[in-house]
Amino acid sequence: MTADTDRVTSLEILVTEQEKTIEELSVQIAEQWTVIEAMRRKLDALTDRFLVLEEQTTPDIPVTKPPHW
Repeated sequence: MTADTDRVTSLEILVTEQEKTIEELSVQIAEQWTVIEAMRRKLDALTDRFLVLEEQTTPDIPVTKPPHW
C-alpha cells in the first residue's frame, strides 16, 4: 500500500506544482498583454502624428498636363 500512497502523493505534488506554474504564466501573460496594448495605442498615435506631419510638409503639386498634350 505504501507504494500506491507514495505514487498518489507524488502525483498530487506534481499537480500542485503545475497549477502554480500555470497561474504564474497566466499572470505574466496578462501583464504582457497590457504592455502590448499600451504599445499598440502609442504606435497608432505616432502613426497618426507622422501622417499629419507628412501631409503638412508635402508640397502641393499642381495637376497639369504634360507639354506634349
